[in-house]
Amino acid sequence: MRPTLTHLALHVPDLEACVEFYRRFCGMQVFHERAGKGARIVWMAEPGREHEFVFVLMPGGHPRNLAEDDYSHFGFALESRAQVDAIAAEAQAAGYLIWPPRDEPYPVGYYCGLRDPAGNYVEFSFGQPLGPGSEKMPLP
Repeated sequence: MRPTLTHLALHVPDLEACVEFYRRFCGMQVFHERAGKGARIVWMAEPGREHEFVFVLMPGGHPRNLAEDDYSHFGFALESRAQVDAIAAEAQAAGYLIWPPRDEPYPVGYYCGLRDPAGNYVEFSFGQPLGPGSEKMPLP
């Protein structure tokens, strides 16, 4: 049997702020909630992918304090450079932008980065051999 990556579980200091961030910027939706040790636990996924990959958000933990040049991140693919620019502009206005849009050689592509309310970095990219349109691109 081959293992399959199904979820990422995160303790977050402000559950509601993180749920709103992933809803607003990533298009994820809460599709399951449950009580766990006196706190609400939330499962979020992209619509239609609830059986493929989810974020499990749990209250608690400490904010992450990543350096600006720390490229640990969650990556989301977009369908165009214009979508990267739009997310960057919205994030800038909301105070979440950490990496303005930039181009890097293949396979990195065009991307920007945001910091979620828990301090995790989230990348939005276009032109990588992953996600929308990737079937037309060669693998690195």
